[in-house]
This record gives sequence, structure tokens and C-alpha cells, in this order.
Amino acid sequence: MSNSSVETPSRDEANPPKIDFPCDYPIKVMGEAAPDFKVSILDVLVGEATEYHQQSVTVVDSRNGRFQSVRVTVKAESPAHLDRLFQALKATGRVHMVL
Repeated sequence: MSNSSVETPSRDEANPPKIDFPCDYPIKVMGEAAPDFKVSILDVLVGEATEYHQQSVTVVDSRNGRFQSVRVTVKAESPAHLDRLFQALKATGRVHMVL
């Protein structure tokens, strides 16, 4: 038996935004290990006028030492801001992946 009084939620109600901007947003940037890899990542953040939490910056070397990941929490202003930041990081030619 069908219950006609049950309303189907609208798409916006059914799929609310997963992120409320602006917000703190952790990112992980991976590339080949180098003494200046962390600095190059932070330079991109500054160049893109992206605020970040200095105390959140960590560098993790891969097991064999060939790669590094830089983890940092940034202040994301919008989805477009994150997209521009990710594109700028990849454009360095040093970044293999941004998560």
C-alpha cells in the first residue's frame, strides 16, 4: 500500500553540501623528495593568497625515501578557491598528486 502523504525531499535537502565555506581544509601534496619540496609547496600557498596553519605543516617521507608528502591545513574560501590552489600546485611540475 502506498502512502501518498510522504513527501520526497528535494535534491538540495537530500544532498546537502558536504563542506561549509570558508573552512579549515586539510590537504596532502605528494611529489618527489627534495630538500626544498616543502618550501615550494608553501610558496604556492602564499602565491595563491591562501592562509594556512603554520603548526599544521608536516612532511612525511615514503618508505624508500623517494617521495614526500606535505600535509597542511588551509583556509578554503570556496570550491573554486580549492580548484585554483590544486591547479597551481600541479602546475609546479613537482607535484604528482593533491588530496
